[in-house]
Amino acid sequence: MTLTHESQADTITGPAMLGAFAGTDRATALEVISDPARFTALETEWNDAVDRAGITHPFLRHEWLRTWWECFGGGRRSLHVIVARRGGRIFAIAPFMREHVQMYGMPVRRIDFLQNDHTPRTDVIVVGDLEDGCRAIWQALRDGRGNWDVLQLSRLPGDSRTRELFERLAGGDRCATGVWRGDVSPYLTLNGTWDTYLASLSAKFRSNLRNRLSRLTKIGEPGLEVLEGAAAIEGAREDALRLEASGWKAEAGTSIRSDPDVERFYTLLAVRATAHGWLRLLFLTAGGRRIATSYGSCYQGRLFLFKTGYDPEYATCSPFKLLTYFAIKAAYEEGLQEVDFLGDAEPWKLEWTDTSRTHDWLYVFSRSNRAQLLHLVKFRMVPELKKWRA
Repeated sequence: MTLTHESQADTITGPAMLGAFAGTDRATALEVISDPARFTALETEWNDAVDRAGITHPFLRHEWLRTWWECFGGGRRSLHVIVARRGGRIFAIAPFMREHVQMYGMPVRRIDFLQNDHTPRTDVIVVGDLEDGCRAIWQALRDGRGNWDVLQLSRLPGDSRTRELFERLAGGDRCATGVWRGDVSPYLTLNGTWDTYLASLSAKFRSNLRNRLSRLTKIGEPGLEVLEGAAAIEGAREDALRLEASGWKAEAGTSIRSDPDVERFYTLLAVRATAHGWLRLLFLTAGGRRIATSYGSCYQGRLFLFKTGYDPEYATCSPFKLLTYFAIKAAYEEGLQEVDFLGDAEPWKLEWTDTSRTHDWLYVFSRSNRAQLLHLVKFRMVPELKKWRA
């Protein structure tokens, strides 16, 4: 569905007032995509917009989101991707989906990003002025407000202005909003040199590293293996899955192999991300044997670490701590800007850095009776109940 509207100064022209934006003399075309084939066909245009927007992580690239949708979409979910163009060229994208869910016992029509627990962060994609892009996206949402109860913008980075802008736009249309704080993800900015960084860590931690290196060296010479080519990654995939599923993950049912959809996601992602040149598969080796792993990404001068694991047989050597040690050292040597640990602020991550990114969940409620009741329950009644219980 494509809606084209125009505005010039403060005078609205064109066939309808839907999607007209004051202060611009260029036509804006809004398209809401629900057809998976149409979504797939956007790959080249989509990634061009991601590049022009200067996004510094791969989680909004088309191959990531397309893979996510193919593995986790469908059922009660349908695509609701909003694309805004000017002069035929994309300047804003909202990678949304529609869901029918239960919230506090109520059936709810929800719009959310294409995301779940396997999505480190989300946002809208805007080339140029963010406020202009968010206004275009909000226009499409407002025009279809009768078809949703809650807009849930999950995992927005705390340093993104998207939350602030959507709160303001929603408030201007008398839609209630609320914010929940999500995960806090540690990251390390690579300033100076590896030697100065290592020296900045506590003496106790450095002593522990030396001890673990010494233990592992007695078993076999430690090393870091970094794979980027398609054939090499495919050949090592079985080792990566075996290590990722070792120990507590297999027992808790949280490993990649514990869910066919999750395994398919990481399998397809490895193929597609490798084809685009940003996937890395990391291994810690001891005497040539792979004993720890991390799916990773090198993108825009940043190393991202996700889906990690190690062989519990080598637990006394702290194999993933040593993999992290070698990975950060290699990142310094490569001249990268940052190592992003993603996920929650687990203690092992905070041993390497004291800086973290917050992530927020913004909820916007339509003006329907159901949506207003949901807002009351979620942001008034439930918090009061928690205080009472405490």
